[in-house]
Amino acid sequence: MPDVQSLKEVAAVSQPGLPSIRPPFDLDEIRRRIPLFGTAIPLNSCSQGPLMASTRDAATEFLDSWDRRGMDWAAWIAEVETARALFARLINASLDEVAVTTSVSAAAASVASALDFSAHRNRILISDAEFPTVAHVWQAFGKYGAKVDWVPSISGEIDIEEYPRRLGPHTALVSACHASYKNGSRQDLAKISQWAHEAGALVFADAYQTVGVEPVDVKDLGIDFLAAGCLKYLMGTAGIAFLYIRRELLENLEPAVTGWFGRHDPFSFQLTPVDWSDSARRFDTGTPAVLNAYLARAGMEAVSEVGLEAITGWTRTLSEHLLHGLEERGLEVLGPRDWRRKTPLTAILCPDAAKVEALLKGRGILASARGDALRLAPHFFNAIEDIDQALDTLVEILEGL
Repeated sequence: MPDVQSLKEVAAVSQPGLPSIRPPFDLDEIRRRIPLFGTAIPLNSCSQGPLMASTRDAATEFLDSWDRRGMDWAAWIAEVETARALFARLINASLDEVAVTTSVSAAAASVASALDFSAHRNRILISDAEFPTVAHVWQAFGKYGAKVDWVPSISGEIDIEEYPRRLGPHTALVSACHASYKNGSRQDLAKISQWAHEAGALVFADAYQTVGVEPVDVKDLGIDFLAAGCLKYLMGTAGIAFLYIRRELLENLEPAVTGWFGRHDPFSFQLTPVDWSDSARRFDTGTPAVLNAYLARAGMEAVSEVGLEAITGWTRTLSEHLLHGLEERGLEVLGPRDWRRKTPLTAILCPDAAKVEALLKGRGILASARGDALRLAPHFFNAIEDIDQALDTLVEILEGL
C-alpha cells in the first residue's frame, strides 16, 4: 500500500477549468432517471445495478395488474416472453434458443443434469476464475460421475493456452467465464470454444460480468451454453436469469432439473409423459418469476435504448480513466492494467476491503469488496467526475486507516 504522505500529495492535485469528457448520449438525462444519484454514486455494477425510474414503473405496472385483476396470466406471461426476446437479441440468439430460469446457479445445474457423466466423457474442465456457484455445481455432480479438472490463474489472469493442454478425450464440458468477477479480466471464448470442439467437448460460459456492458454474440463465440442474470449490468434484479442453448444440441438434451414449463404443452396439465418442448423452453422449470420479468424487461430496454456499442465505448473510457487515476495515486491494481483486456470492473488491493467498502458507502460512494480486493465497476450512467470523486474519497479513507 502507498504511504499516507504520497496519497495526500496526489489527492491535493486538482485541475479546475478542464472540460468534462462526455459520452455520445445524453448522460444527464439518464442520470435523472436514476434516483440513487440523489444520495450516492453507484460504482458497484459488478454486484448490483441501480434502480431506474422506468424499472420502478415496471414493478408498479405488475402490482397494479395484480391489484386490479387478481390474476392477469396472459399479460404476465407476455412480460416473461418479452424479457426472453430482449435477452436473445442482446446475445444474438434466436428466441427458441433461450430458456428463462432463476439464477446462473439454476442454469448451470440444469445443463449438468442434461449431461451423462457415466460414459467415458465424464470430465469438466473449469478455471479457478469462475464464480463459486458455477464451480460448486460441477463439483456437486461428482455424485453422478463428473470429475473436475482445473485451469489455474496466475496473478489473477488465466493463460488460455492452458485449455488445450488440459483438454483430453474424457473432457465432456469446458466451463469458462467470459470475464472474472474478481478483477474483470476477459477470456477469449471463441478460441476456447474452438479448442474444446476440436477435442469433442461442449462449452458453458458464465457471462454475468459482460452481458449488458459489451456486445456478446453467441454465434461468433461458437459456444454451446451461456448463462447470465439481470442483477448487474442488465439493470434488473435477482431471481431471474437466462440460459442460451445452441439449437443443434436441443433435441438430445433432457434436463433432470425440470418443471411444468419445460413441457411441450404446459397447460395440458398432464402427469405423464414427461415430454419436452422443441425449443430451449425445455430448460424452463416451474412458474416463472413474473415480477422479476417485469424488472428484467425494463432494465434490458434501458440498456438497448442506449446501445451496447455506445455503452462499450463509454465504459472503456471510464475504465481507462480509472486505471490512470489509480496509477497516479499509487494504488495497486489486481489483475489486468490494460483496459483493453478487461471489463469496466477494476480490482484494487485493499487488505481491509469490507471495512473500506462500508466507509465509502458512508461517504456516498458505492463499491464492492471481495476478499482483499475493493472493486469499482462503472456503467453507462457514470461520469468521469464520479471516478475522480470516488478515488479522492478512497485516498482520504486510506489516510485514516
